[in-house]
Amino acid sequence: MTGFSVGWAIFILVMLLASVNGMQNGFTSQFNDDATNSIFVRPGTTSKAYGGFEAGRRIQLKNDDFDYIKSSFPKDIEYISARYYSRTTARYQSETGSYGVQGVHPDHQIIEKTLITKGRFLNEADVINKAKVAVLGRKVAEDLFKDEDPLGKFAEFNGLPFRVIGIFTDEGDDNAERIIYAPVSTYQRIYGNTNDISQVLLTYNPTYDLTKALEFSGRLEDLMKRRHKVSPEDQAGIYVWNYAEAFDDISSFSAVLNAISIGVGFLILIAGIVGIGNIMVFTIKERTKEIGVRKALGAQPKQIINLVLLESTFITAISGFIGLIFAWVILSVIGPTINTPAFTNPSVSLSTVITATIILIVAGVLAGLIPAIKAANVKPIVALSDK
Repeated sequence: MTGFSVGWAIFILVMLLASVNGMQNGFTSQFNDDATNSIFVRPGTTSKAYGGFEAGRRIQLKNDDFDYIKSSFPKDIEYISARYYSRTTARYQSETGSYGVQGVHPDHQIIEKTLITKGRFLNEADVINKAKVAVLGRKVAEDLFKDEDPLGKFAEFNGLPFRVIGIFTDEGDDNAERIIYAPVSTYQRIYGNTNDISQVLLTYNPTYDLTKALEFSGRLEDLMKRRHKVSPEDQAGIYVWNYAEAFDDISSFSAVLNAISIGVGFLILIAGIVGIGNIMVFTIKERTKEIGVRKALGAQPKQIINLVLLESTFITAISGFIGLIFAWVILSVIGPTINTPAFTNPSVSLSTVITATIILIVAGVLAGLIPAIKAANVKPIVALSDK
């Protein structure tokens, strides 16, 4: 019964660490469909008056902004693309549907981790020639073409024919596969020869650490605010979002949760160790005569200490291993079935298991240390006369 408290402590410790890992997996999985070194530049509405302009001014990004960013940071940028958002009513023969369209550049495929399953993605020639070509999400292709192969076929988007050149899948939810990609220049021409863009997305140099990544996004934000006459303190006019910030926040949050989990687990484990130490003291008291006989027959103090430590370590290890195995089995069976945006596949690493094993052994030694010293110091004549 005393050993149960140690087993329970190890069980709680492993489950807490697995839960923290599950939360971290859930947070991270929400970014799996984008490159982890991505930065998004979005326009907004100014909240402060600045540079002779009143607050409430709507900022609009244009092709010049895309070209300016690309030319201003040649060593910092790995891939870059603009986005132009629109919606369309798509039709193929008797099938119709309403879908979101994103006018993009070829680099968008790498930034968004778009997986092409058939055909190809957009290329520079498509953008330069303003080609009426489209890459369909898997769900769009299934809705419009059913079992028919869409490659090379023409679908109408708002009455204009576009040739299907590729099909893609996305690691995000189904909505991510209900999108149509087309050359940004094509959709800008279709909608009144505009040069407006909705946002700019890019990936920074993959060799950058967190400090360099945040420093680069800070320079990018300052540059865009100066370009569009937005106050440096205005967080609403131009919004630059760096994935590095999100991962830094997740890492900090997970580190705090890990520390709390380990602290709670150790406190419970200490309670178990104290319990085992306490029961060992009473056990030694009950076996005083046995210890006296052993010492009278020539047993050395270290042999008595080894005897007590062996018993306490054995009890602690067996109890702890049962708790550890029980937690491991539960996580192995239930963990893979849990997959939500906030909590995904709670699990523990091999290093955690090894660490828990070492903790068990050390805990067993600590639990029996004081009783062992007490037993070793018992004088044979006193022990033999004990009632």
